[in-house]
Amino acid sequence: MKKRPSLKDIAKKLNVSVTTVSFVLNGKGKEKKISDELIKKVIDYTDSINYRPNKVAQSLRTGKTNILVFMVEDISNYFFSKIARIMEDIAYDKGYKVLFCSNENEDERSKELIQLFSERQVDGFIISPSPGIQNEIESLIENKIPVVLFDRYFEDLDVSHVIIDNEDASSKATKHLIDNDFSRIGFITIESSQNQMTNREKGYVDAMKSAGLEPLILKIPFEKIHKEETKLEIRKFIIEGQELDSVFFSTNYLTRTALEVIKETDQTLLEKLGVVTFDDNELFRINTPTITAVSQPLQELGESLMNTMLNLLNSKAENLKPTKSVLKASLIVRNSSINKN
Repeated sequence: MKKRPSLKDIAKKLNVSVTTVSFVLNGKGKEKKISDELIKKVIDYTDSINYRPNKVAQSLRTGKTNILVFMVEDISNYFFSKIARIMEDIAYDKGYKVLFCSNENEDERSKELIQLFSERQVDGFIISPSPGIQNEIESLIENKIPVVLFDRYFEDLDVSHVIIDNEDASSKATKHLIDNDFSRIGFITIESSQNQMTNREKGYVDAMKSAGLEPLILKIPFEKIHKEETKLEIRKFIIEGQELDSVFFSTNYLTRTALEVIKETDQTLLEKLGVVTFDDNELFRINTPTITAVSQPLQELGESLMNTMLNLLNSKAENLKPTKSVLKASLIVRNSSINKN
């Protein structure tokens, strides 16, 4: 295989210094008062030999890889994948590439991924953290590596984060059902101590109690959400047990599972039961009936995440100041939350 030409080889061929070649290839020719003629000479030659800089060597010289990591619970989930696409476009325009990965909300997997990418000297991390990685996040901060937490955060850790007001969004969704004369409103959620889930539950519970109604809650352990027993628990809760007139789901994947259960058990139940889900997606727009959803501001979230990260990257290490953004979600009302009675 033909050897990749080095900066030294190019400099020797053009009878200029290695520094001159480096400045030109890094777009600093004019800044360093290199003549237009010499800049053109270097660029024409490197184009003619199809020269591509050695990214590893370049990162060792500059301390930058221009690579960011976006680590979330499940990158295939509609919510996370849409955010990823928005961020990728912004990052690309700013000269960065983004690596996407899923931690499955598992601490050991999160720790392994953080260590792996840290060793490869990525420039920054955007993370939806699993519950037990606060020490790893603290370590990144102590090492002056830009970190932005997303969707959830550690309340006693001073770190940049971008989230939505989950409690407010959940409260408004619950009140919407109450205003439509539903009173036996079940809440199906994930058994979790993470604040995005606890705040959604709190919004539901407070809205129910304010209306003098009894909270009716089913909590599914995260590690069981894709197992058959989850379907059995949902079937028991919705169809057999509580005499519910409506259900509010704290995640879109719980809603999808419940829709499967209902259609397998009693399709007509969807014509009677009020349904609201957290996180909109295309399935809920085309389902029959269409599903009312708490819609997170995807574009605003993606832009806020990247702007926060870029500000950290462009700050001097000693001036890395955490910024904390809390955005508002909206409720998209569709047929599923209209009281059929």
